[in-house]
Amino acid sequence: MPTLNVQNRTLFHGDNLPFLRGINSGTIHLIATDPPFNKGRDFHATPDSLAAGAKFEDRWSWDKDVHQDWIDAIQDDWPAVWEVIDAANSVWAKRDMGAFLCWLGVRMLEMHRVLREDGSIYLHIDHTAHAWVKALMDAIFGWKNFRNEIVWCYALGGSSRKLWSKKHDTLLFYSKSDSYYFDKPSIAATSQRMKGQDKGMLDWWTDIPSLNNMAKERMGYPTQKPLALYERVIQASSREGEFVLDPFCGCATTPIAAERAGRQWIGMDIWDKAHDVVVERLQREGLASPEGDTGGRLLTFGQIGYSTVAPVRSDDGGTAAPVLKTKQKIAEPPGPRMSRAEMVEFLIEQNGMVCRGCDRDFDDPLYLELDHNTPRSDGGLNHISNRLLLCGPCNRIKSNRLTLSGLRAENQKRGRMAME
Repeated sequence: MPTLNVQNRTLFHGDNLPFLRGINSGTIHLIATDPPFNKGRDFHATPDSLAAGAKFEDRWSWDKDVHQDWIDAIQDDWPAVWEVIDAANSVWAKRDMGAFLCWLGVRMLEMHRVLREDGSIYLHIDHTAHAWVKALMDAIFGWKNFRNEIVWCYALGGSSRKLWSKKHDTLLFYSKSDSYYFDKPSIAATSQRMKGQDKGMLDWWTDIPSLNNMAKERMGYPTQKPLALYERVIQASSREGEFVLDPFCGCATTPIAAERAGRQWIGMDIWDKAHDVVVERLQREGLASPEGDTGGRLLTFGQIGYSTVAPVRSDDGGTAAPVLKTKQKIAEPPGPRMSRAEMVEFLIEQNGMVCRGCDRDFDDPLYLELDHNTPRSDGGLNHISNRLLLCGPCNRIKSNRLTLSGLRAENQKRGRMAME
């Protein structure tokens, strides 16, 4: 069984991607997180609150927020994820939704990697990007591992005369495999027939109100969610003592809910005051005391870890590519790595603008797509030594099943080879 290389009650401060990449694979039991929603606006905390000064931009740009190495990795190892991003770019002219999905996608690939086989993830989202994020998670976790779309209904906020008031968020619940842990909660039945009995909870929740400005647990953080919401998730999908991760922990709702439920936790956030808020909220909940004053069962502030440095992997360091999991590991040849664009340029210089699958010659590189000779699913590398250029039809025939020789044999059989 893999060993987790991060201590309980650790809060990482900074961009969560390197922190996620530093966690050993298959070590987290549950991820419960509330990422940005791609609302196209800036959020600011309530003035004079503990969270005063907290702000973040929830707007995205393909040119500013997307890194080429993310695109290369997704196109090479997660083609279904790229199809979702590419579709969003086709629909959203400014490509802001595609940028958001690419930014979230590289992080979600790491979340998938760090989850145990019996682990689960709950991702909190609203109507703005719900459909696209659902497609993204289908591509990463597999549609068969989709468990629930939980609708959390609330009443606070404004309304509109031009449309039905938008008064719900969604929690997308996925498992890593069929062997996930789930302890379904019960609620009191309200029907006359079942009065006085309990019944299993449904996937729409109306009993947890959103936080008004006078709520006791309110910290002033702009997108704060109720503790009760995340306590329900944590108690249903993890056992006491197991590890809960929140890569977007904000004002620490998930860490506090995990602490109250007797779970271990790891939080990550880019907000400067995240550590102070964790300490303050633990103290408010009667869970922590100052250094040296344990108060019996209470933990001390010194037991809450804080780091700006990514953890160091102690496992094999495997990357997030389980969908195209190779049959055997092959070491990549030494030397500098080429980007996809550099590989295309190199291959055109070597062989011209010719499809290696059908020998057709093209007058524009846009007709050619970069692919692998030996498929990734058979252990093929992303290295230039295993790369070739194919036309679109040949690439679809080859898929991730055939080698180049197998593709050419298939084209010979179909009569698709170019005539000399």
